[in-house]
Amino acid sequence: MNGPLGKDLLGLDELTADQIRLILDTAVPFKEVSERQIKKVPTLRGMTIVNLFFEASTRTRVSFEFAEKRLSADTVNVASSGSSVSKGETLVDTARNLEAMRIDMVVIRHPASGAARFLAERIDSNVINAGDGTHEHPTQALLDILTLRDRFGDLAGRRVCIVGDVLHSRVARSNIHGLRKLGAEVAVCGPRSLLPNAVEELGVQVFDRIEAAIEWAEALNILRLQLERMQAGYIPSLREYNRVFGVTSERLDKAPHDLLILHPGPMNRGVEIDSDVADGPHSVILHQVTNGVAVRMAVLYLLAGGRPDLADAAKGGAR
Repeated sequence: MNGPLGKDLLGLDELTADQIRLILDTAVPFKEVSERQIKKVPTLRGMTIVNLFFEASTRTRVSFEFAEKRLSADTVNVASSGSSVSKGETLVDTARNLEAMRIDMVVIRHPASGAARFLAERIDSNVINAGDGTHEHPTQALLDILTLRDRFGDLAGRRVCIVGDVLHSRVARSNIHGLRKLGAEVAVCGPRSLLPNAVEELGVQVFDRIEAAIEWAEALNILRLQLERMQAGYIPSLREYNRVFGVTSERLDKAPHDLLILHPGPMNRGVEIDSDVADGPHSVILHQVTNGVAVRMAVLYLLAGGRPDLADAAKGGAR
């Protein structure tokens, strides 16, 4: 039986506003679990979750692993490097072999857009998308949105600008879908070479100057400039990018009001964001990391929520 999110979490584009709110509301009591001396509840005891990472991402993998272990699930990590995948085994073969070992959920990160859906349609286990190509990264957007909601309360009418390499960013797409469903106004800012064609069709405003974005926004979500892609000539140089689009304290000092500063990490300090901004009083970057574990606990719990015994355990353990 599927939970209130359905069988899988593949992206925020296909969730309703109520489903997004449900995840955020469920994450709140799970935040308290992480503050306890014993950071564990028995909610998913007996379940086996495989973290199947075809792309390196220490931050996301560790956050999922913490979430799984705090819910008492058994966790197995599979990286493509050194596994059967590197010997030519296909994604479906890998997943079917894992499923034959009677696993319950798969968390997948893959460089190809659509890989999570491809897998979800072919196995019975729940599938959670931990980032697929340039498509979506739903749990990162959910933790960003929870961080904003912690500070703003209702997000309806709030102004959030996503700054940087939107073209290659799955985080940006998930944030746009999620924020707009909750009634926020969303904008993007960056060089035109790093913005998708017809990006306005996603329902966002576009700023060509970081100064204009800072004047408009109440929160900036600053994306990592993907240095490995910059060799292709998307920008003249990292120094030039920082000069024109870098979020600096000098620029923030000229803002008409205080802004929240978010960054999904890892950061390139001195490129898209200066250190004094990242570590400054308006930064909620470490708060995002804390919220990441709680959001992922909520998603795991809700996907397993069709089982009454797990629901009862969660109510008892997450008080």
